Amino acid sequence: MSKLKIAVVGGGNIGSSLAFDCALRGHDVVVIEKDTISCEKSRENIVETAGYAPLFSPLAKGKTAEMILQNIVWSQDLLAVSDREFVVENITENIAIKQALYANMAEFIAPDAVLASNTSCIPITKLGSFHCVPSQVIGVHFMNPVYLKPTVEVILGFNTSETIQERCLEILTILGKQAVVVKDGPGFVSNQISHLFMNEAAFTVQDGLAQPKDVDAIFKGCFGHKMGQLETADLIGIDTIVNSLDVLYQMFQDSKYRVCPLMRTMVDAGYLGRKTGKGFYTYTMAY
Repeated sequence: MSKLKIAVVGGGNIGSSLAFDCALRGHDVVVIEKDTISCEKSRENIVETAGYAPLFSPLAKGKTAEMILQNIVWSQDLLAVSDREFVVENITENIAIKQALYANMAEFIAPDAVLASNTSCIPITKLGSFHCVPSQVIGVHFMNPVYLKPTVEVILGFNTSETIQERCLEILTILGKQAVVVKDGPGFVSNQISHLFMNEAAFTVQDGLAQPKDVDAIFKGCFGHKMGQLETADLIGIDTIVNSLDVLYQMFQDSKYRVCPLMRTMVDAGYLGRKTGKGFYTYTMAY
């Protein structure tokens, strides 16, 4: 198996999950974060994941945190992307912040590298316009937890080159992922649909129709979903869901994407889901 050189820019919830999955498979990973506190938090997340991942994944059996961490380094310098063939942007769902990052990365990223965005809802063509070579930018939507999700959504921007698309699909194959390729648009396929589900599930709780566990029990028991809508929201992060819905509302100007007020209140209260220990549910251990 080819050993890839991967940069994960943004080591939050999904970024740390991606770094863990890539390192678990033996690849060379650098996680780039804004400060030492964020780097340490990312490391703690990965160590914690290594502790329970063997319960769910055969690939993780026999792999200790020490073995996985040997394949990961942390950096606060964007220069660390310069020797990477696969660069995945995972920072917060904010257009202005992403624009600044892409402009800053431009002088360091290798011309033949795949620059993939793991954005939730911002169109890839929009993100490509922030980069000096728009043809280098492609969307790769990894689902959380990455090590348990064999399928990824790949989004082609208007300017994404065939060469980048082909190389991206090769890399994903090496990473053990099955790619489903779709066209560009706000939220793509997965989040145009899934965020409506989670938002409306939150409304049913806000309106007193049911408790979170009962809402999720219906989706798991009646529709065969592995996780309920509110469990999923907690896993992704309530703040990320709110930010993504705001992007969808801005892009579509459609009231169906208005954010449930309960979720805005939860964000203000710091109830962000698994990453803070409390969301729609209370947690003692991350998933």
